[in-house]
Amino acid sequence: MKEKRNPVLVLCDREEEYARLMTEFMQNRRELPWSIHTYTDVEKLLQEEKDCFIDVMVVSERTYQDRLSGLKPLRTVILREGGLQGWDEFIHVDKYQQAQQVLQSILEVYLEIADIAFPRIQGHGNTRFIGIYSPVRRCLQTTFALTAGQMLAEKYRVLYLNFEHYAGISELAAQTGARDLSDLLFFVMAEKDKFRLRLQTIIQHKGSLDYIPPMKSGQNLVLVAPRDWMSLLGKLEESGEYDYVIMDLCESMQGLFDILRACVRVFTLTKEDRIAQGKLEEYEHLLTAYSYEDVLQKTYKCALPRVRRIPEELEQYTRGELADYVRVVLREITEGEN
Repeated sequence: MKEKRNPVLVLCDREEEYARLMTEFMQNRRELPWSIHTYTDVEKLLQEEKDCFIDVMVVSERTYQDRLSGLKPLRTVILREGGLQGWDEFIHVDKYQQAQQVLQSILEVYLEIADIAFPRIQGHGNTRFIGIYSPVRRCLQTTFALTAGQMLAEKYRVLYLNFEHYAGISELAAQTGARDLSDLLFFVMAEKDKFRLRLQTIIQHKGSLDYIPPMKSGQNLVLVAPRDWMSLLGKLEESGEYDYVIMDLCESMQGLFDILRACVRVFTLTKEDRIAQGKLEEYEHLLTAYSYEDVLQKTYKCALPRVRRIPEELEQYTRGELADYVRVVLREITEGEN
């Protein structure tokens, strides 16, 4: 049997600090498929890689020389520095954007030549799905979900997914041309063997928390079949990327009860007024009527304390009255599961 070869990415930039920082950034992403060979000198690169197989070669605009083509990499990426579109035969990526955006662009290039399943990297245990859903409106559900996600991300690998019709958090919205949750669903079905790699081209970050931008049009939520949601959860669990997946759910989606059933814990936020209590009773009766009593058994009802102020920045959600409450709740949950 032919021995499996590890993919190789070569990074060359005579700007030493950039080369070092970009290499460190990529090496800290444990899910990347390649070994990274970094150079700041073209001569050294030519000497050490002349007989090696290179999958992707990434070279800054001012560093690239035509003789590097003699190394015959499968793909070459030019890090654009001055806006000059030289070497039209290669892919150009803006060098001075966020490192995550540079990395995602390189991953997109690699996907064109990757013909094998992205290797699974063992996590710390099985992925645990946490569902956050309440039939009560304006109960700080999304704020609670993001606070819980930020806190868990201080210790664990955590992914936040928003399934609400209107997410209401502009900071989480996909930038123009960027991918969102609908694209991830497409990749689940279209390129199953490359799902883990495709996932990395969509993920965004807020502090230590990873998230997928919610669907640009919430109307699309109602069109997704329950089996497709469950396939997504299955692929996330199979990937071994995350310890926890926080799901901010709503009734606009099909298969809500089955998603709640897949969770190890469900948080339902409540209020004390008569209408809120009536909605909660109707929801619980419906779960019982459709034989989802197990969802009720793992539901943790949260009567939030009076919250006078919510931090402006998502990264600061770990502070304040709500954060103090969520911290206590999560401690009880995580200590009981670990």
